[in-house]
Amino acid sequence: MGEEIQATMANRTDPAAKSIRGTNPQNLVEKIVRSKIYQNTYWKEQCFGLTAETLVDKAMELDHIGGTYGGNRKPTPFMCLVMKMLQIQPEKDIVVEFIKNDDYKYVRVLGAFYLRLTGIDSDIYRYLEPLYNDYRKVRRKSPDGNFMLTHVDEVIDELLTRDYSCDIALPRIKKRWTLESLGVLDARKSVLEDDFEEEEEKDEMEQDGLEEEVAHEKDYYRARSPARERERDWRRDSHRHRDRDYDRDRDYDRERGRGRDRERDRDRDRDRDRDRYRLREEKEYGYERERDREREGRERDRRDRERGRRRSRSRSRSRERKRHGRSSMSPRRHEAEDGNAPEESKKKGKKEKKEKKDDGTDHPDPEIAEANRIRASLGLKPLKL
Repeated sequence: MGEEIQATMANRTDPAAKSIRGTNPQNLVEKIVRSKIYQNTYWKEQCFGLTAETLVDKAMELDHIGGTYGGNRKPTPFMCLVMKMLQIQPEKDIVVEFIKNDDYKYVRVLGAFYLRLTGIDSDIYRYLEPLYNDYRKVRRKSPDGNFMLTHVDEVIDELLTRDYSCDIALPRIKKRWTLESLGVLDARKSVLEDDFEEEEEKDEMEQDGLEEEVAHEKDYYRARSPARERERDWRRDSHRHRDRDYDRDRDYDRERGRGRDRERDRDRDRDRDRDRYRLREEKEYGYERERDREREGRERDRRDRERGRRRSRSRSRSRERKRHGRSSMSPRRHEAEDGNAPEESKKKGKKEKKEKKDDGTDHPDPEIAEANRIRASLGLKPLKL
């Protein structure tokens, strides 16, 4: 219980602090971020008991800026020190000295961030706009915990133009042109304005010098003989036209020769591609024909084997049937069958002749006869031609 009371006292705002924008200065930070800062180890160990004088030493130890990071949204030391400045509310002169510090860039960014949260609009523009000329690199911790490089002028531009920075909602400020129209701020003067004025003076001097040279040349040519000048101009123009025609003819011959070479190279490449394509087609066609022959040979062997198996099975079945029939018949039946054997053999012979004539294997064309034999072995009807 005593530790909780002590922690509550440590997180309380200085009683002498003034309200900022009608509220407690610490309320400028959202409640969730504020509770994360209060639970952070850096806040409990390093920020406890800090004053405006000892805060400078902790600010000089900073090596990066940022808001919260990681899955549990841990605050950075930079954010803890911003919260401590809101708690103790240092004087304006101390904050201005932070901003004007050229040796420690993170101290400068800390002062600028605090002034953006608590200062009035005119002071924010007056003290932060000169920092646009600070191009030093600073490290910034992103929400995923990785570091990224940025610059001081980019951080200042974010403070002056964005609504959020380092997971804190920045108070709204008036636009600069509004303050200029009200007379609160003077027109912004660029650091490069003197350089621009010097460049303009140089351009004016060069322009004056060119005008004087042109006037002198006009006077010089005006004093010379017009007839002689016309003759000299005519000769100069004739030489110029002749040289121009010669150059044009030479360029035309060169371009025509280049065009002829390009056409020859293009024809050679086209013939080479055509030969390569023909060779590839012949090779692929030869491979396909060879594969087809092999496939047909395998199919033919398979059909022959199947035909041989079926014939052997049918012969074996017929032998078994005959053997079984003769063994089961009586002597009288044997005699009767032996007597009727010639007639049955005749009928059987006629039937086989009829079947032979019907299956088309006795066709005069040997190819059709062979095809009918194959179809008969497969159980298909013969070809009728």
